[in-house]
Amino acid sequence: MANRKSNQRPIVLSIAGYDPSSGAGITADIKTIAAHGCYGISCITALTVQSTRGVSRVDPVEGRIITETLEELATDLNISAVKIGMLGSAEGARAVAAFLKRHQPRCVVLDPVLKSSSGADLISKEGFEVLKKRLLALATVMTPNIEEAAVLAEMEVNNAEQMTVAAHRLQKMGVQNVVITGGHLTVPVDLVAARDRPFTALEGEKIASRSTHGTGCAFSTSLACSLAKGKSLLNAARAAKRYIESALQKPNLIGTGIGPLI
Repeated sequence: MANRKSNQRPIVLSIAGYDPSSGAGITADIKTIAAHGCYGISCITALTVQSTRGVSRVDPVEGRIITETLEELATDLNISAVKIGMLGSAEGARAVAAFLKRHQPRCVVLDPVLKSSSGADLISKEGFEVLKKRLLALATVMTPNIEEAAVLAEMEVNNAEQMTVAAHRLQKMGVQNVVITGGHLTVPVDLVAARDRPFTALEGEKIASRSTHGTGCAFSTSLACSLAKGKSLLNAARAAKRYIESALQKPNLIGTGIGPLI
């Protein structure tokens, strides 16, 4: 990766699926990256047929295409942070894991996207195993919501105490740092679990909104942008939480289903 000039915006790479309604995935990530003053580049892992009403079809991209895309970007650009979202398939997950192992980016944010908000599976069972066994150890930080943390840690996660236990389990599985988002809890709280400091709970306010599609994508991408700019994990998590709360207070009321966050 070539050295970037000091006046160049940090480059953030989004590896994720394509949502044609721009509520989540690659297009939502690019919007978030631009809002943070960074430059967004991308690698699509899967095409979907969806709108605000939900996901009706998922077609993963060939691993060869993912590999070639990532290699082309990495040899041309100095990437400050990588955000990983939907992987779609085991083939895609293996291609991304191999890329990370070869290039060892200094900052990797893994958002373990398992299902859409409408309930559609966004990663295969085999791909989920690749995520657990290969990608966790390659991530700087993972950002599951409470449902994803429950699946990964194989336990119930319904409150702050259980979030702490789940974070410990996830770290034992290999991930360095964990931020579990609890926006669905009665009292919203995010848990920042870093290896080098005590766990920190970030409480927030409950904001009712019909435009919540893509909150997980936006949170993890916001976190990646702040880390790319040199913020600490805790400060980056705080900034991402503020970004999401601000977006929820200004709903984007489009479509007949769950509207996009931004």
